[in-house]
Amino acid sequence: MTRSTTTIPFHDLNFLDHIPSVREVEDRLKKFLRRLRKEHQDAAHEAGLITEDDLKMSFEMLEDADRTRIRRRAMTYRDRLQASTGMSHLSEENRTRLTALRGGLPVARVESEHEADEIAAVLHAEMPWMARATEEVWHGLRASARDGLAGVRFTPLVLNGPAGIGKSYWARRLAHHLAVPTVKFDATNEPASFALTGSQRGWGSAHAGKLVTTVLEHRHAGPPVIVDEIEKADEVYSTRGSRHTLTDALLPLMERMTAATWQCPYFQVKFDMSWVNWIITANGRDGLPEPFQSRCVVLDLPDLTVAQLRDFAVAEGARRGLPGTAVAALVDVFDCGAISRARLSLRTVARMLDRAETLANQPMLH
Repeated sequence: MTRSTTTIPFHDLNFLDHIPSVREVEDRLKKFLRRLRKEHQDAAHEAGLITEDDLKMSFEMLEDADRTRIRRRAMTYRDRLQASTGMSHLSEENRTRLTALRGGLPVARVESEHEADEIAAVLHAEMPWMARATEEVWHGLRASARDGLAGVRFTPLVLNGPAGIGKSYWARRLAHHLAVPTVKFDATNEPASFALTGSQRGWGSAHAGKLVTTVLEHRHAGPPVIVDEIEKADEVYSTRGSRHTLTDALLPLMERMTAATWQCPYFQVKFDMSWVNWIITANGRDGLPEPFQSRCVVLDLPDLTVAQLRDFAVAEGARRGLPGTAVAALVDVFDCGAISRARLSLRTVARMLDRAETLANQPMLH
C-alpha cells in the first residue's frame, strides 16, 4: 500500500558537496594574487612606468606578510563555510549519517476526506472495540485533508485500558493503513527518556534516540510513535541531581509549535518533528502528570468481551488465509461456552491463531 507524500525541509542544514581545506583555499588566493600583481606589473611596463630590470618573477610577487594574511583569511573562510552547514560541531561519522536528510524528507498525506473515511472504515472493521480511538484519528485525518496539510496530524492519544485489548496492535494497523514506518517503544526501558529522544555528551554513553534513528533509517519525517506502558517509565537523575522523566521529554515533542524546532540532544541539530503522531498506551492514569495529560486525548477503554474476541478470531483467521475448517474450530471453542468465564486477551487469541496456522500448514502424513 502506498499513499501520496509531501517532501518537507525537516532541517535547516546546508549540505555542501565539498568543503576545501585551508591549503586549497591558500593556493587559490596565492594564485589569484600573483596573477593580479603580474597584470599590474605588465601594464606598468607597457606604460613605461617600470623598466625591464624592475620586473619580478612569479615566486617573488608574494612576501611573508602576504602569506600570513592569506593563511588567516583562508582559515576564516573555511571556518565560516563549515559553520554555514550547521554541522561543524559534528564528527565526520555523524555528518555522514545526516546525509540521509539531504533534500528533505517525505510525510504521508491524505488527499481527501473520502480517503480519510476509507482508512477509518477499514480500521474500524478490523477492531470495532477500538471505535473511540479510531474516531479520534478519523477526525484528525479528515481535518488534515480538508485543510490541505502537507501530512497527516491528529491529537496525541493515550489509550488507557487493561492489558491485552490490542492497544499497540491497533496503532500498528493504523500505521499500516497510512503506509508509514513506526517507532515502537517500551517505556519500561531504562532510561526511557534517553532511549527515545537520545542523550548528549556528558552522560555515560551519548547516543541518538530511537525516534531520530528511525527517521534516518526510513527517511520519513512522520512516523507514528507507539509508546507502551508509559506509566511504568522510571525517573533518571544525573550526577548533578537533575531529574529526567519520559513524560517531561515528550512535552516539547507533543506540542506542534515546539516540535517544529525540536533540538536533538545527541546531534545538537534542530529537526521538524511536528509531523510525528503519538499513540501512547497505559494500564492506568496513575503516574501521568497533568501537564502531560493536558496535551493528549486520554481514552479510557474497557476490557474485551468474549464476543469481541470471537469476532476478532474470525476476521484475523480470514486475513491470515486459514482454512474454513480451522476457523470453524476456533469459533466452536468460543460458542460452546468452554471459555466464557476465562480471562482471555487479544494475545491469547493471537496464540490460538498461531497454533491453528501452524497445524494447518503441517505436511500431511501418509
